[in-house]
Amino acid sequence: MKNKKNLISALILLGGIPVIMAVGFLLFGGKQYAFISAGVAVLSCVPFFMSFERNSDNNSVKLVIIAVMTALSVTGRVLFSMLYGIKPVTAIIIITAIYLGSETGFMVGSVTALVSNFFFGQGIWTPFQMFTWGLIGFIAGIISEKLKHNRLILYAYGALSGIAYSLIIDIWSVLWNYGEFDASKYPVLISSSLVFTLIYAVSNVIFLMLLAKPIGSKLERITIKYGI
Repeated sequence: MKNKKNLISALILLGGIPVIMAVGFLLFGGKQYAFISAGVAVLSCVPFFMSFERNSDNNSVKLVIIAVMTALSVTGRVLFSMLYGIKPVTAIIIITAIYLGSETGFMVGSVTALVSNFFFGQGIWTPFQMFTWGLIGFIAGIISEKLKHNRLILYAYGALSGIAYSLIIDIWSVLWNYGEFDASKYPVLISSSLVFTLIYAVSNVIFLMLLAKPIGSKLERITIKYGI
């Protein structure tokens, strides 16, 4: 039953969401980004609520924890907005996913992008950011045991997440600037954002060094205490 739920979650998050984004861009050219973002947000929540246990008092506790982690992630992005490429968002998403699972990691990542963009500005980039941060959280949840017990793997994943974030967001940049995906323009945009990518990758590692132990230990105590 658990494997079946995991498979459904993966299909929804890794299959359904990209389809919504692609169809939305093809039909509306990105102009109806609010509907696309809403679709991504709804699908992000479905696997999370599927993981709820029936008639469990722990569900409300889990919701509170997720609200707190999302608030921390959003606040961190806003507070560090003046620093180029330096954001604690990815680190917080990864830490959340390690202790609360893939579905939760995806949800916190996607909701962080949606909510924080009310401050930074909404646009067709929003669903791309939602999917990318969500994907980082989802994968972190899958390999959580390795990330939890091996700091080198954790830091390497943080760095790779920074690179992956830029690579996926640059797909949006090509689509937005040229109206279609032009493979010849993609490497140009990647090279133009190389400095940002490197700074972001390094900052992810630094934030994981600073936050993984204090936040992780608290999340671990809470999950053990409430049986989450």
